[in-house]
Parts: sequence; C-alpha cells; structure tokens
Amino acid sequence: MNNLLFRRWPDRWPLQPIDPGNWADQEPTYHAAKPALIAATLQRAQQRPSGNWYVFAASRDIRPGRPFGFTIAGVELVAWRDRGQRLVVGPGACPHLGAPLAQAHIDCGALVCRWHGLRLDSGGEAGWTPLPRHDDGVLAWVRLDHIGDSSPLETPVIGARPPAHRAIAAVATLSGVCEPADIVANRLDPWHGAWFHPYSFTRLEVLETPSQQHDSADSDDRFLVAVTFRVGGRLGVPVRAEFTSPEPRTVTMRIIDGEGSGSVVETHATPLGPGPDGEPRTAVIEAVIADSTRPGFARASHAARFLRPIMTRAATRLWRDDLAYAERRYRQRTQKPG
Repeated sequence: MNNLLFRRWPDRWPLQPIDPGNWADQEPTYHAAKPALIAATLQRAQQRPSGNWYVFAASRDIRPGRPFGFTIAGVELVAWRDRGQRLVVGPGACPHLGAPLAQAHIDCGALVCRWHGLRLDSGGEAGWTPLPRHDDGVLAWVRLDHIGDSSPLETPVIGARPPAHRAIAAVATLSGVCEPADIVANRLDPWHGAWFHPYSFTRLEVLETPSQQHDSADSDDRFLVAVTFRVGGRLGVPVRAEFTSPEPRTVTMRIIDGEGSGSVVETHATPLGPGPDGEPRTAVIEAVIADSTRPGFARASHAARFLRPIMTRAATRLWRDDLAYAERRYRQRTQKPG
C-alpha cells in the first residue's frame, strides 16, 4: 500500500518519499573529500576581513533589565539593553575595584555596580568605555579591535538573509575544546553530512567545489550541494544549497533551490579563551533563519515560539556530533610528536 502511494506521490509537493536504505550502502565520499581542497578553502576563508566583529549571543538572550556576561578570547565583557532597548556592550569588570558587572543591577537603562553603586551607561565613565556593538535582530555582535587582526569595519560581514518580517529564527549555542578554524573546517566538509548525520541528511551529492588553484581570499569560494533533509523515516525535503565562508569565523549555508529557498544557516565560531586545562574553548553560535513563500509558512510563523525550540534542538543535535569532529581535528592538529 505504501509503495503504491509513493509511486503516485506528486513531484510538486515539498515532502518527497525516500528509500530508508542501508547506511553502509551509501556511495563513499572519501575520494571527493580531498584534505588539500578543504585546507585551501579554509586558508582563504581565514584571510578574509572580519572587521574585528565577534558574535557573542542570540539577540533574544540580551533581555531587558538583566545584564549578560560573557568572554571572548579571555576578555571579560558585559552586555545589556538601555532604556530604548538598544544593545550596550563594554568591559565586564567595574573600573573602580574590578567587581563583576555581569552581577550588576539595571536601573533606568544603566548598569549599577552592586559593590559600590557606580552607574555606567552608553556614554561611558572614567576607566570604562563602551565598545562598538551591533544587533541584527537575530545575533548580537561586539567589535574588539585590540583582539582582531583586521582593519575595523562599521558593521559585521553578514550575508543575505530572508525578510525579517516573515522569517523564523532560532539560535543554538554550544562550546568545545578547539579553535574557530576547526569549526569552520568542519562546515567546509559537506561530504560528511549523510555519513555522520544520517538522522538528518540523505541523498547528499556535492555538485560544485572551489578550485584548489585560487590564491586569493577574494575568490568566489562555494560548495554547491544537493541534499535531502529527513523528515521522519520515509519522507524528506530535497533542496540545493550552497556553503560559503564570508569571513574567517563564519560559514553560511543558503538554500538556493527547493522548499525554503532563501533560508540560511549561519555557523559562527567565537574564541572564548583557554579553559582551566589551558586548552582553547570555542563557542559555536548557529542561527537557523527559515523562510518559505508558501501560505502555510505564514501561518506557521504565528507559532514561532513553539517552533524555535524544535529548530534549536535539531541544530544542537548536529553540533554535538560535529564538535566531536572539530575537537578531534584540533587534537590531531596540535599533537606534539613523540
């Protein structure tokens, strides 16, 4: 009965039947996944300007009336919303006696230190200067010119996104023992998708790759992939997607054909600094920004608060696996001989 139903399945429907198949019967991809190609693409990505901007949280995580403490490259920072709900970011230690401003109190849009009552706002104070910041509605960024090695840019390097008024965005955040380059390298290896994540991907074929011969960071690097996203056991959504790296710590996957065309997944890698063991920690902050022109999607957007946790769980599951991949790459890359 099911086979007869699937034979009559309309091609125009976004959900298409897929053969569950046997994982081991897939076409091997190790011949195509050339280490030199991935390394060359990664090297060019590392040479692109970032403007010294770093993603540090989802916009939704910076809530009114509550300071948000974090570190980037070992630098203690704090973020909050002022009276106009604008993002403010600055050093996380009070300039008076070093109190943790992540534990400060918000009063009328200003940060008030709990140790001695010093009031800080976007205008700054002696010994405390707010930092350039950017809130794009999905992610919160800070510019750290004393850490980054690029010429400063007024705004972060962000690719095209779906229209904000109809898109549904969810952000997943994890961290691992590795460096940002290890996260980016993972995303510049699309060949591992159906092998390492068979619960999410099938029928994966890399149609186009960057050239190993490019010697400029300005080259138009992209991986073009045909893939089916699994939805249940025997249904999936076939799409074509491109992977690009617009700046050193970001890889963007954009659906360019199929259901959800224009939707993007932005994977950002932010260095946190060394952990207690002296090894580097990196945060993966992944924004899934979904869109569709179908009337049903507009109705679904009204239930965004229920859909976001589902989207976040799916991204988190993928990255739990991929962090193991990135962490192992780091260990192998840094292991001392003997």
